[in-house]
Amino acid sequence: MATDGNKKLTGKVAVVTASTEGIGLAAARRLGEDGAHVVISSRKKENVDRAVTELQAEGLSVMGVTCHVAKEEDRKNLFDKAVEKFGGVDILVSNAAVNPVVGGVLDCPGEVWDKIFEVNVKNSLQLSQLAVPLIRQRKGGAIVYISSIAAFQPAVLLGAYSVSKTALLGLTKAVSQQVACDNIRVNCVAPGFIKTKFSDLIVNTPEIRDKVVEAIPLNRVGKPEEIAGLVSFLCSDDASYITGESFVAAGGMQSRL
Repeated sequence: MATDGNKKLTGKVAVVTASTEGIGLAAARRLGEDGAHVVISSRKKENVDRAVTELQAEGLSVMGVTCHVAKEEDRKNLFDKAVEKFGGVDILVSNAAVNPVVGGVLDCPGEVWDKIFEVNVKNSLQLSQLAVPLIRQRKGGAIVYISSIAAFQPAVLLGAYSVSKTALLGLTKAVSQQVACDNIRVNCVAPGFIKTKFSDLIVNTPEIRDKVVEAIPLNRVGKPEEIAGLVSFLCSDDASYITGESFVAAGGMQSRL
């Protein structure tokens, strides 16, 4: 087992959005276990407090900041608090996403489309605009966007959401090209069906779950921890020559655009 002195993220500071449950919480925990100081964030203070208490009880170095990523003042405060507490920022994991509608892309009302793209794409860009100058001060670091297998295989009932997640693949390419000269690496993780609150309907409905699992070569739904390991790898020096890429972790589901 790695000691504190040789963990791969020792001394790094990671900001993780939507990190009080599911993939976000698992990523925050894994980054902390790998030595990073982690800033937990979410819209609801009680959820932030609960996650911070949970991870601190495990001996991890974390702090919590209430942050609605669609609010400019909250985004700024998130990074201000990270710098105030830990002295800088090395890593951004942009995980916040919404899907307020179920239906095909052509049936999506304009205001709902705008909301999905604001949170899932625009806010990821805006968080990056705040993170990059801070990471640049540290002479390099990493940004990881959390996309979805739906970016590659659009789900009929998640039409607008699927398109927004495809947009993150393009954002990854564009941002990575601009910041490579600063030794900032930008990559994307596209999870498949993972057991989280977001997928509760699928996972907890046997007839739906069984149909989904049939389409997964590994024949099971994934765990948040399996995504967290990939996120931590991409944030570490083990991935020091990887940037601008999107990595699918979906149990073997097809993933070609």
